[in-house]
Amino acid sequence: MKVVFAGTPEVAVPSLEALLDSRHEVAAVVTRPDATSGRGRRVHASPVAHKAEEAGVEALKPAKASDPAFLDRLRAIGPDCCPVVAYGALLRQAALDIPRHGWINLHFSLLPAWRGAAPVQHAVLHGDDVTGAATFRIEPDLDSGPVYGVLTEPIGARDTSGDLLERLAHAGAELLVRTLDGIESGQLTARPQESDGVSFAPKLTTEDARVDFTAPAMRVDRLVRACTPAPGAWTTFRGTRLKLGPVVPLPDATALPPGRLAVTKHQVMVGTATHPVELGEVQPQGKRRMSAVEWARGVRPGEDERLGEE
Repeated sequence: MKVVFAGTPEVAVPSLEALLDSRHEVAAVVTRPDATSGRGRRVHASPVAHKAEEAGVEALKPAKASDPAFLDRLRAIGPDCCPVVAYGALLRQAALDIPRHGWINLHFSLLPAWRGAAPVQHAVLHGDDVTGAATFRIEPDLDSGPVYGVLTEPIGARDTSGDLLERLAHAGAELLVRTLDGIESGQLTARPQESDGVSFAPKLTTEDARVDFTAPAMRVDRLVRACTPAPGAWTTFRGTRLKLGPVVPLPDATALPPGRLAVTKHQVMVGTATHPVELGEVQPQGKRRMSAVEWARGVRPGEDERLGEE
C-alpha cells in the first residue's frame, strides 16, 4: 500500500523505520512544525522529520491538520492508508476521509483502558501489572475506534515510563506493520472496543509531577517513575526546585517524618507517610544531574530540613 505516516516524537521513529523496511511505500510523513527547544531556544525539526529527511521522504508540517493546503497535498499523494504514532494534533473528518483505509493509530495501551495522551504514564502511576499496545482506526471520538490488533507488555517493579515506552515503541512498530499487511490482504477486520473498562489518561503536567512526601512510599515511587523522563518529578529544597530521578522504597528502614532527610556516607533517605525511600539521581535548579549522595555532601541538610517545604 501507499502510506503517509503521521508522527512526531522519538517514540514514533521505530514505526517509521519499520514501515520504510516493509513492502509498503512511504510516500510522505506528517509531523508537527519545527519548534524551539533547549537553552539556546534554537529551532529544531521533530525526530520523525529528521528520519524522513535521512530517508529522502517528503515531510509535511501543517500548523493544523485541517489546513486546506495540507489537505490538498494529501489528496494529491493519494495514500491508501495513514498509519499514526504520537502525531500530537487533532485529525478532523476532512483529513480522515482521504485515505480509503483510514488512519490507523498505534496507541500504547490495551484499549479501552487509558485512552488519551499519556497512557503509559498513567499505567505506571496507577500500578498496573500489564500494559500493551493496540492498533485501531481513528474516529472523531478520542481513541474510541475499532481495534485491529493488540500486544501485551508486563510492567516491571522498577520500570519508568521511558523504559516502558522504549519497549512498546519497538514491539508496537512490528504490530503496526502486521496490521497494515492484514488490511492490505483483506484478512484483518477491526472489532469494536468493549464498552466496559474505559479509562482516560490526560497529559501529566509539571504540577502533577510535584512529589508529595506526605503520601505513602508506594505512591511516591509510582509518581516518580511515571514522570520519568517527562514531565520530570520534582520537589523543593530551601525554596528552589530539585528534580528527582527514580527512588527506591525501603520498607525495612526506620520510619522518618514525611520529607525529612537522613544522610549517610552512601545513602540519602527521605521520609514518607509510610516507610522511607532512597533518592537516586537529583538535579538542583540550574545545575547538572548528580547522585543524591553528592548533592547532600554539597548542601549539608540540617537535621530539621525537609524536602517539599517552601
